[in-house]
Parts: sequence; structure tokens; C-alpha cells
Amino acid sequence: MENRKYSISAFFPVYNDWGTIPSMTLLAESVLKKVAKEYEIILIDDGSNKLTKKILEELALKVENLKIITHEHNKGYGGALKSGFYNAGYELIFYTDGDAQYNPLELEKLVNKMNDNVDIVNGYKISRQDPLYRKIIGRLYHFTTKIMFKFKIRDVDCDFRLIRRNLFDNLELKYNSGVICVEMISKFTARGARFLEVPVTHYFRVSGKSQFFNFKRIFKTGVHLIKLWYWIRVKKQY
Repeated sequence: MENRKYSISAFFPVYNDWGTIPSMTLLAESVLKKVAKEYEIILIDDGSNKLTKKILEELALKVENLKIITHEHNKGYGGALKSGFYNAGYELIFYTDGDAQYNPLELEKLVNKMNDNVDIVNGYKISRQDPLYRKIIGRLYHFTTKIMFKFKIRDVDCDFRLIRRNLFDNLELKYNSGVICVEMISKFTARGARFLEVPVTHYFRVSGKSQFFNFKRIFKTGVHLIKLWYWIRVKKQY
């Protein structure tokens, strides 16, 4: 295709997503062949079980341009994302979760919106397909963080993004938890990065379970957000 302008690194954090990661990888491969002039797919194995590791080994034999990064021990969602961001080799980075709550084919929407005046094409969920309690907590989380950190995007919790790799060249991301998304978006915003937003479809989780929604993690997240607010909004460390 003549309009293939970008080289793209696509990655998925993987934690026991044995039931969904094969289809996610193959769908990503099909769209990358269509929209990218060059591409790679990176799977971040964040200390998964043996079954997941076996699936990843099989994928490595069948999928072109596939790279697997293995964490011997679970580093957390943020730790997996950092491995993806800092090991990506091409000019654009796409990432989404490996649990199939987003459709990799919609990457084409993001690529079509990327241009010289945009640094991040950020997805936002058309309709969140989660249990009611998760929708309520998610909405509270978004509005609380938006007020605290002054970012403008409508869905900080939508992990379906296309980002210029050079934004990470001098950016240190500290958190290994899900707070990394607020940290990243807040630091991008403070540095004047240019956002464009695209609606994307959100699906019910069909395999695995969320690692975030328990009281211990929610309390820890609150503590992390307060510390992050202090460093970004008070100390201007971004």
C-alpha cells in the first residue's frame, strides 16, 4: 500500500493470557501487514504460568517479526509496559492488553489519525463492557485523576494507544502498577505532547481476571496517586 508511512512496534503485556493472546497476536499481525511499512510484535511475558509460556513458544514459531521478552518474576502491569516502551525499535509504539477487551484490528483507526501534528492517538471506550462496580470505580478514578493532574483526554484508563517512540527517549517512568498510565499521560501533558482521540470498542473479559480490583490494590493505588501528584504538580518532576 502506498500510504504505509510508519514503522510500528506493537506490544502486549501478557500475564497468564493463554486463552486470548494467540488471537490478539494474529489479529495484530494482520493489521500491521496492512498499515505499516515495517513492524515488530513484542510479547512481554510478566512471569506467566507454564501453559502461557508454552503458547508463547508456539507463537514464536508461527508469527513473523515476533519477539518475546520474559520477566522471570511478575513485575506488575507498569513493569510490563516499561519493558515494551523501552524495548520498542520503531518510530511508533502501539500497545493494548492481552486479555482481548480491545480489538487489535482497530489499530488501523489510530494509524489513520496519526499525522505530523499528533504525538499520541489515544483510544476512548465507546461503552465500557464491565460489571457495574468496575464501571463506577473506573469513572471515579478517571475524574479524580483528571482533576488532580489536569490532563484533557476523556479516558486515561483506555489502554489502546499509538505513541511516538521518541517521547520515551528522555522520559523516566517509575511506577510498576496501573498508576503508570496516569503517570505517563500526565508527564506527556506537562511536556506539551499533542493528543488526538479515537473511539474504540470495549468487550467483556473472556479469559483471566483483573489484577486491580481488590481493596488492597485500590488503597495502594490511592497512595501512589498522592505521591505522583506531589512529584508532578508540586515538584514539577516530569
